[in-house]
Amino acid sequence: MPETSGTATAGRTRRARPVYTNLGLSDLMQYRLPLAGILSILHRASGALLFLVGIPLALYLLQLSLSSAEGYAAFESLASGFFIKLVLLVLIWAFMHHLCAGIRYLIIDLHVGVEKEQAHFSAKVAFGVSAVLTLIAGAKLFGAF
Repeated sequence: MPETSGTATAGRTRRARPVYTNLGLSDLMQYRLPLAGILSILHRASGALLFLVGIPLALYLLQLSLSSAEGYAAFESLASGFFIKLVLLVLIWAFMHHLCAGIRYLIIDLHVGVEKEQAHFSAKVAFGVSAVLTLIAGAKLFGAF
């Protein structure tokens, strides 16, 4: 449980603030991360996913499709499977999210939109745009058009 520490300054007492010494998992679950914080964590996770899974998978599929006519046929049959399409959809989301969040961070680096309300709005925009782009690319991937 958090301890409180209050200090007296010039005859008035400041509001006691909690001091966390040993955080447990139950304490961490009480935190509510702002939308910009969630965007930041997902930006890092999507970058790691693209690096660790996306690049090797893309190189493997490229190598398979360019090796020979039989390799291309194997690529087509592999890429038409539902599970691979789901994996590709997750990678598409990771790319779109990483792209939109990265553009947001580049704009923030120019000191535009650094206020709390503006940052919250730009996080909403980044989530929304990446979701729309993912839906469009996913519809194309699954043959909607």
